[in-house]
Amino acid sequence: MIYGTRQTKRPLRWAMVGGGRGSQIGYIHRSAALRDRYFDLVAGAFDIDAERGRAFGVELGLDPARCYSDWRALFAEEAKRSDGIEAVSIATPNNTHYEITKAALESGLHVVCEKPLCFTVAEAEDLKRIADERGRIVGVTYGYSGHQVIEHARELVAAGELGEIRLVNLQFAHGFHNEAVELQNPATRWRVDPRFAGPSYVLGDIGTHPLYISEVILPDLHIKRLLCARQSFIKTRAPLEDNAVTLMEYDNGAFGTVWSSAINAGSMHGQKVRIVGSKASIEWWDEQPNQLRFEVQGDPVRILERGMGYLHAKALADDRIGAGHPEGLFEAWANLYDRFAIAMEARNEDDNERLSSLRYPGVEAGVEGVRWVENCVRSADLGGVWVDYR
Repeated sequence: MIYGTRQTKRPLRWAMVGGGRGSQIGYIHRSAALRDRYFDLVAGAFDIDAERGRAFGVELGLDPARCYSDWRALFAEEAKRSDGIEAVSIATPNNTHYEITKAALESGLHVVCEKPLCFTVAEAEDLKRIADERGRIVGVTYGYSGHQVIEHARELVAAGELGEIRLVNLQFAHGFHNEAVELQNPATRWRVDPRFAGPSYVLGDIGTHPLYISEVILPDLHIKRLLCARQSFIKTRAPLEDNAVTLMEYDNGAFGTVWSSAINAGSMHGQKVRIVGSKASIEWWDEQPNQLRFEVQGDPVRILERGMGYLHAKALADDRIGAGHPEGLFEAWANLYDRFAIAMEARNEDDNERLSSLRYPGVEAGVEGVRWVENCVRSADLGGVWVDYR
């Protein structure tokens, strides 16, 4: 269980790019990073409007002199300080991720970046190369993977409790964008504009979340080929999709589906991961994230609860309160930020043994998310045909 005791020698000096007033995601980054004091927020470039960003940083309690007009000034000025930043989180529109992440890595900083990491596999592999050359950590915020029962699901598969994996059914299908809400909401508007969002909307924005969770649970399964069909039910969103269905064939013969949608009217969140084996199935639903359904053929359904002693030790290690109390997304994100910090310290100290013992969504996860989106878009643009995964 996590008691808030430190597993690193000291907090890392940390900054944010983006995540200012009105940001949908900025507060959860700060809450997660600061929860266990693995990071200290000391600087930032919070807004494209310099004065608004500076005012916001001051309201967070930062030194006005360390609230910068943009990320270029942030990296340049902090590099001159003996107490300059060591890590940065990037919570800006998608089209900026590659440039800012590359500049941060080249400035010697560890990075936590929103997904998608960038637009193309070539860009993603370039970031991985730079991170490897500079010895820096890149974390990608697949925040739902920080829920503890995901670890137990992974261990059930590893122990053979499900038998041979046959089906992988994934979805993230909410209904909040079933109308053109972007006309009134600037935080949504850029997500449906290809100049800022990139080659996809729901595939990259939400579809990659359950995809990554499936990769955590099923590390030995690899996509062989896929077929994707995507639609723009709100016509002004074209060429970006607000609904997509992806079919996948895995290298072991298993079959997978991913439903990515923002127009599933009536659905609050609709993220589910169901994995079917020859002996049993598991299912996780992010609206009830503290439970894991374990369904053995011929037996009553078992609902496994977070925090209970029958779970695997790796699942119990991330608990923050006793069983029965509900934990949520803020705790899941905090678990990831803790791991990011531990990984950053291990990298700084060249402690490869410690680093290899950690599981977190790193640059490899970022590359694979971009790869999946790129293949989905390629298939859809060819008319919804099977394409070899590359």
